[in-house]
Amino acid sequence: MDLTLFFIHLAACAAPATTGAMFQPGEWYNGLKKPTWTPPRWAFPVAWTTFYILMSAAAARVGALEGPGVGQAMGLWSLQIAFNTLWTPVFFGLKRMRAALFVMAALWTSVALTTVSFLSMDLWAGLMFVPYLAWVTVAGALNLSVLRLNPDYAR
Repeated sequence: MDLTLFFIHLAACAAPATTGAMFQPGEWYNGLKKPTWTPPRWAFPVAWTTFYILMSAAAARVGALEGPGVGQAMGLWSLQIAFNTLWTPVFFGLKRMRAALFVMAALWTSVALTTVSFLSMDLWAGLMFVPYLAWVTVAGALNLSVLRLNPDYAR
């Protein structure tokens, strides 16, 4: 694995990590109805730290490859990190659960496409994206559930 590429991609993960730190759930979110299967708060920083390390390692593996598809795969990686960065300020900052659901759909799609692309180029890189895809799937279901449970806040 190319450590320079790893640290460049890890630095890119600072953008969504920063929005996560800046736009905390707070009292608004704490007051909303949530499904019983909502993960505990402590799970989020643990999960995201793990995902950022895995997605950076995966990008370093694929980015070091040569041949067709590498540029597209890395473009998809860039797209998913952009949507990842956008979701938190839309949901927690603007309190726009419906708009956040659209961002989440774009995030899920870009993560799924990145996973497939990485799997086709480097098995380990693709496998490193699978837990992230699973988490984004749960996060999307949670976004939808919170929206449905709180129709008065459905914006």
